[in-house]
Amino acid sequence: MIRERFAPSPTGLLHLGHAYSALLTWDNATVNGGKFLLRIEDIDTPRCKPEFEQAIFQDLEWLGIKWEKPALRQSNRQEFYKKTIQRLWGDNKLFACTCTRKDIQIASAPQEGGTTILGPDGIVYPGTCHPSGVNSNNDPIPPNHALRLSMSNVLSNLSTSNTDRPIFTFAENGFGPRGETGEIAITAKDLQTNIGDIIIARKDIGISYHLAVVLDDAYQGITHITRGQDLFEATKIHVVLQKLLGLPTPIYHHHKLIRDENGNRLAKRYDAMAIRKYRADGASPQDIRKMVGL
Repeated sequence: MIRERFAPSPTGLLHLGHAYSALLTWDNATVNGGKFLLRIEDIDTPRCKPEFEQAIFQDLEWLGIKWEKPALRQSNRQEFYKKTIQRLWGDNKLFACTCTRKDIQIASAPQEGGTTILGPDGIVYPGTCHPSGVNSNNDPIPPNHALRLSMSNVLSNLSTSNTDRPIFTFAENGFGPRGETGEIAITAKDLQTNIGDIIIARKDIGISYHLAVVLDDAYQGITHITRGQDLFEATKIHVVLQKLLGLPTPIYHHHKLIRDENGNRLAKRYDAMAIRKYRADGASPQDIRKMVGL
């Protein structure tokens, strides 16, 4: 059975982009006799607000979307996240990092004629804190540090003499930002050059989006994931983590982004396109569907 999910963060009001993604997910689940699950991604506790969470429930119900209750909250799964982080640390797949964003920017400044490489999380980490060796399984995780995935240690267990050879794949039945569809290949070169040592546990909240979403998708038995094209490159991170942790890889459907009149991707601060503003102005759920092209 198809199991789809919609996973918003309660850091602002849902806008037309969220409506498009939620409705597309709902339609795919219901048309195929599957289930639609709701997950509240509230690990960023300083920014998450109860009033925004309630607004999510109200807006989705108004759109005609139903989900299994209660919705899963990431804030209730912190102990499980910690156990997984400890496991990855013990397996020598993580290292501690003290770099700030400014440190990374300075260290990654291009030489004359060069370019800065941007990955799913911004500038690809230059390896400043990466240890020359590996951690002992008995070394404790140092406090007040971010923890990064050692991509070189992950790849060391694979036969990667040909870095252009696909080592992982995932099924894409939508389209990436450059029209990618079908079986998407992930190479060692791509992971090393364009992904790098991504953060697995943030210093301030103890977990990253990437690890939490992979663990939660597996926990909820998600078989299909519908989300925006802006997360296409991040899917490569998620596939790596799924393989590393022995978790299933869902089928992905990346969709177009709803943009403002200037062609910019919508953000939650863009209240002019908030669902509840359209509700207050007398729009119907069918009007919203037409606005987003459904």
